[in-house]
Amino acid sequence: MKQAPQQLSNPVEERHEPRKHKRAPLPKLPTKKMAYVVAGLVTVILIVWAFRPTPVLVDIGQAQQGDLQVTVDAEGKTRVRDRFVIAAGVDGHLARITLDEGDPVTTGTIVAQIDPLPLNASVQEALGRLAEWRAQRTGVATQRPKAETIEQARIRIQAAEAQQRQAEARVAEARAALTQAERDRQRAQQLEADGAISRQDRERAELNETTRSEELEAAVLAARADAAEVEVARAALAVVQQEQTDPDYLLRVYDARIASTEAELSRLRDEADRTDIRSPVHGTILRIHQKSAQFVTSGTPLMDIGDPAKLELVIDVLSTDAVKIKLGNPILIEQRSDANPIQARVRLVEPSAFTEVSALGVEEQRVNVIGDFVDASQPFGDAFRVDARIVIWSGENVLKVPISALFRCQQSNWCVFVVEEGKAQQRQIEIGHRGDRDVEVQQGLRSGEQVILHPTEQIREGIQVTSR
Repeated sequence: MKQAPQQLSNPVEERHEPRKHKRAPLPKLPTKKMAYVVAGLVTVILIVWAFRPTPVLVDIGQAQQGDLQVTVDAEGKTRVRDRFVIAAGVDGHLARITLDEGDPVTTGTIVAQIDPLPLNASVQEALGRLAEWRAQRTGVATQRPKAETIEQARIRIQAAEAQQRQAEARVAEARAALTQAERDRQRAQQLEADGAISRQDRERAELNETTRSEELEAAVLAARADAAEVEVARAALAVVQQEQTDPDYLLRVYDARIASTEAELSRLRDEADRTDIRSPVHGTILRIHQKSAQFVTSGTPLMDIGDPAKLELVIDVLSTDAVKIKLGNPILIEQRSDANPIQARVRLVEPSAFTEVSALGVEEQRVNVIGDFVDASQPFGDAFRVDARIVIWSGENVLKVPISALFRCQQSNWCVFVVEEGKAQQRQIEIGHRGDRDVEVQQGLRSGEQVILHPTEQIREGIQVTSR
């Protein structure tokens, strides 16, 4: 059998062509079964992903050493310490004030002028009253009781006293007669019993006793009447004597009225001279109440004068906070966020509170706290509104934590959530002074430990957390 010639391969191509190794083909799975396997793997991955513990996003703060201040925050305003209200001294027509607010004035500077009203009618009326009071004073002396009237009253008293003495003597005589009649009646009764006298003699003795008794009663009544007559006479003398001194009182009344009218006349004459109103001090015109020419009455405020460089603070606080504020406490006045607060100090806590209705309609007892600026140069003017913080306690290098990390636990204790190895751990702490943002920690935390701020109901013991 003849074999076919073998075709020789090109030696060059055989040398340069890489040798290919063939692998055994993998067994092919059915397409439907492969889809089931993939779907099962995806399902398992999704279940594991859904039930894995996810850390809760929280805000984290830190316990640290630092300065802490306890403050009473309130709104206040500035005011000129020595404020002078210039008012009209007389009724009249006010000339237009040429000065403007902010103009400086010195002591004695004319700041306003008033044309006085005619005073003739007022002067004539005062003169008429003065003449009337003087005439009435002259006629008072004629109202005194005469000396004869007083003497007659004294004689009447003497006569009444003599009559009273006679009546008292008659009473004594009648009482002695009654005593003798009683003894006679007793003897008569005894003698009748012994048979020494008759019944008629005994009855005569009894009748005599009754008569003497009635005579004594009549004498006593007469004596009482005479005593009353003495009292009436004495009262009449007292009335006459009082009438004698009454004109002295009226004279003093008329003297006072005359002096008052004369003083009024002097005032009316003086008012005509008080047409120029002058500044009492060196200062600046803070406000002009009446600028235009107009009629004004005495006492109408015209302008306020003071030194705007001498300002003080007036801060009204709740009375419950006022008891914590002491003289000399620092006051911090906030400015822009990038500026240091302006310094002031408490000079006075007013001793009396006042009632003020809050924005919510609640009546509050508030107290004014007066403060002085530490630095005389400050950007405020009169009646500027300020946000003030009165420092009632301050401490250096105290352990503090943000107050937003605290929450109540066990009803009366304070707790925080501390972040340890990514988990929240509840811890009870003891706090001290409380500021507006931070609170002093006395026990339960160490400096540098992280705490969760604003803990919600999602935060519980052992839960994983992470910072936002």
